[in-house]
Amino acid sequence: MLKRRASAVWKGGLQEGTGTMSSFSGALDNTAYSFKTRLVSEDGKAGTNPEELLAAAHAGCYAMATSATMAQAGFTPDELSVAATLTLDTDTLSVTAVDLQIKGKVPGMTAEQFEEVAENAAKMCVISRALNPSIQVTKTATLEN
Repeated sequence: MLKRRASAVWKGGLQEGTGTMSSFSGALDNTAYSFKTRLVSEDGKAGTNPEELLAAAHAGCYAMATSATMAQAGFTPDELSVAATLTLDTDTLSVTAVDLQIKGKVPGMTAEQFEEVAENAAKMCVISRALNPSIQVTKTATLEN
């Protein structure tokens, strides 16, 4: 069993307080977050937020799952690019959806094969499985040659 570790420190009340997040790997090192970066501002200039990090984790996981699924089908991608858009309902403070847009450059692969691999990878991705069936996860696959 693998364990991944991260931590957060929060100081002050919800709306005026501030916090930092760190990960054991050092990828996050006292990265700032606040009420504003989470629920008001989307520019990202003042720090990150848990939902943005979840979207990033989902994009990374899905890219790797797609590569693994391609290998099973006998293909190796030159490049896979995933954009994940997470929707947060601010009234209920619930994640309601994640939209995955994947583009790939894969020698010898047809658009139909790419779509099939992308669909299978969506079922294999650890983060997709962790989120489903509680939220809608959609994906669009575009093969670029």
